[in-house]
Amino acid sequence: MASGQDCRGAVGRRGEDIAARYLVESGHTVLARNWRIGHLEIDIITMAADGIHFVEVKSRVFPMTADPEDNVGPVKRRRLVRAAGEWLRLNGLEDMECHFDVAGVVFRGDAYSVRYIPEAFIPVML
Repeated sequence: MASGQDCRGAVGRRGEDIAARYLVESGHTVLARNWRIGHLEIDIITMAADGIHFVEVKSRVFPMTADPEDNVGPVKRRRLVRAAGEWLRLNGLEDMECHFDVAGVVFRGDAYSVRYIPEAFIPVML
């Protein structure tokens, strides 16, 4: 029998696959998936007509206590912004327009729904 962690990991991977496909069908080009630097990670990085999108994917199985996108709190946002800054720097794209999006994927048996929130948050520069 699979552990709870294995099941969550499988749900997360499937959700990221669905979100990536959704983004491509919406006109995005995927530049990277599960990009990591140190302990920071970005689920999906895409290019679209309006710039680069850093997408955090949250996947859940119905019933759940909160919408998946509600689980992207201030700490996760700060980590995503730091990771995005490193990705932009390493790729020489610091001057690109960038957006921080959230994709929520909810599974109900074999069916699923995607809720994509472009510009889910705007980073605060200190």
